[in-house]
Amino acid sequence: MSPQATPIADTAQDLELSERLLAPDGSRVPNPRLDPFVVDVDAAQLRALHRDMVVLRRIDAEGVALQRQGQLGLWAPCQGQEATQIGTARALDPRDFVFPSYRETGVIYARGAQPGDYVRMWRGEEGAAYDPAALGVAPLQIIIGAQTLHAVGYALGIQYEKAAEVAVTYFGDGATSQGDVNEAMIFAASYQAPVVFVCQNNHWAISEPVAVQSQYPIAGRAPGFGIPSLRVDGNDVLACLAAMRWALDHARSGRGPAYIEAVTYRMGPHTTADDPTRYRDDAELEAWRRRDPIARLEAYLRSVGEFDDDHVADTQAAADAVAKEMRAACLGMVTRPPLAVFDGVYAEPHTGLERQRDEYAAYLASFESEV
Repeated sequence: MSPQATPIADTAQDLELSERLLAPDGSRVPNPRLDPFVVDVDAAQLRALHRDMVVLRRIDAEGVALQRQGQLGLWAPCQGQEATQIGTARALDPRDFVFPSYRETGVIYARGAQPGDYVRMWRGEEGAAYDPAALGVAPLQIIIGAQTLHAVGYALGIQYEKAAEVAVTYFGDGATSQGDVNEAMIFAASYQAPVVFVCQNNHWAISEPVAVQSQYPIAGRAPGFGIPSLRVDGNDVLACLAAMRWALDHARSGRGPAYIEAVTYRMGPHTTADDPTRYRDDAELEAWRRRDPIARLEAYLRSVGEFDDDHVADTQAAADAVAKEMRAACLGMVTRPPLAVFDGVYAEPHTGLERQRDEYAAYLASFESEV
């Protein structure tokens, strides 16, 4: 299942090298490798995947709006990557544990996140973004690639306890250039740890194009570590579901780690602090807009007579409701007083901490005196 070592010439060729089940126009494509993993998927399940992607896009748009309105310090958009996140996450078992990067809004949505969970970290409020134990998802990781090491460590624990769960880690194409990711793959392969690596190749590591980072498909690196890999069209939600089912089956059956490269595209900025117009060509953006993952699944459902006005209305109502609850949760959060950051650092009083508290209090007071 590993890809051929074919050089990447451009984004169109890059996509055509990927396995898929739905073509960009929505037509069904037979695929001997992927078909066996989706034989049970019926129209109702496909409509549910479509609904998930629509809701996720609405959550993402609300996050951007909240940041622009000063309610969030930052937001990492995932527009265009809905199929990769929803398709892979919906294949997971509740017992599996996920180690995400900072862009996996769709993964935490699929794992049962509550409205406030999407914004708490980006707003800078107390605590993690959500309860990791409740969702089966580790806190969002800002350090590029660090979560892959955490996932392998967790997988070694699974192996030691002879449990049936799998550790799953998500990262971008840029992270594959980090030592952490490569070290994680070495450990995973050496100890045959039950971990799945999911690379969301969205073509841009901030402003660096993937063709500069990797002259060959990223999934081709994994076999060099002894890890089987599969490269899929990341804008095909059905292919992403199938790929993750393959990877989970491989890891859960005791055959060691598996690797997925999902070829997708980041339609928005790297974060809301980024301006992609400075480095990205408009023609490239428009080419990928025509490969929209939501429109692709809609086209397929329409072609088989399984898409109607009731589904559209219900889906839009669900998306609007989630966005409304997310905004209300964000605006209703009560920020702790700034000096509370020093509370609970030590069990007993500490002179060094008290000095820092006094210095910070004086710093804050200096702004009041200027008013």
